[in-house]
Amino acid sequence: MIRAAALAGLTALAASTASAAGPGYHLADRIAGPDGGWDYASYDAARDRVLVARTDAVTAFDLKTGKMIPAFAPATRGHAALPVNGGAEVVITNGVGNTAAFVNADTGAPVATVATGDGPDDAIVDPKTGLLLVMDHRAGDITLIDPKAHKAVGTIPVGGTLEAAAVDGKGRAFVNVEDKNQIAVVDIGARTVTARYALTGCEGPTGIAYAAQDRLLISACDGLAEVVSADTGKVVRQIKIGDGADGVAYDARRKLAFVPAGRDGTLAVIAFNHGDAHLVQSVPTQKGARTLAIDPEHNRVFLPSAEYVLSAGARPTPVAGTFHLLVVGE
Repeated sequence: MIRAAALAGLTALAASTASAAGPGYHLADRIAGPDGGWDYASYDAARDRVLVARTDAVTAFDLKTGKMIPAFAPATRGHAALPVNGGAEVVITNGVGNTAAFVNADTGAPVATVATGDGPDDAIVDPKTGLLLVMDHRAGDITLIDPKAHKAVGTIPVGGTLEAAAVDGKGRAFVNVEDKNQIAVVDIGARTVTARYALTGCEGPTGIAYAAQDRLLISACDGLAEVVSADTGKVVRQIKIGDGADGVAYDARRKLAFVPAGRDGTLAVIAFNHGDAHLVQSVPTQKGARTLAIDPEHNRVFLPSAEYVLSAGARPTPVAGTFHLLVVGE
């Protein structure tokens, strides 16, 4: 009995220690893809695939079969590619030409093209209104599109250079304004900005996500993740991460946010609990891995990346033959 009690105690201690150590995310796979630049990625749950917006096309990675389609659909400096209309179509934001292009989700064939403001970047669907919100980076506006009708139905002036956005499902959008280091709070129905939250200590916010259970926002800044109350704009926590973040993804099931740092080659894992947030793991990935997509069902994180050549006074250029989709899991 004494031995059994001691064994039970050791088992409990081991479980407690493992829990305290945090999650065990690691780089689990690397899937080769074609050369070229890229921006945002998204996970298509209906087809178990990852879509990556590229300079001149959208690359599709079929995770069931392992098949990669280098140019699933055309793009002109593509920034975002995400499933819409119940997964029947994919919408692509094109920085050259200023359009949102709708294509058939099975074939990639063109369906419709809608004009946006100058420099369409990130895009997100608001579940309350059903509208597609396109962040016009250079224009400082949000273009509102009815994705079923393939028609622009309005514009919301925000001001500044717009990056990613998050929605709360109740009619509000939260948009990172990169050049002003702030979050603009938008009433989608009224089509107006209702508040502006200053991101103290943040430089160049890019990715953003909303943690509904805790009513918190998390913005990716240069070397910092800033956690903010969605209701008041109060800064709740500043979390040191790697440099070069350009995205945030939130897993509501596990209450974890993931923030990639492209210049450092790390993925910050941040846990939300009781209105606060803390860094629980920093996963080594690869330099260049700055955007991401997540599959909460199978607990996977996907990060496009490539090796780079650095030249003084010039933009980094990717090395031929090195583009991969990194897969991180537990």
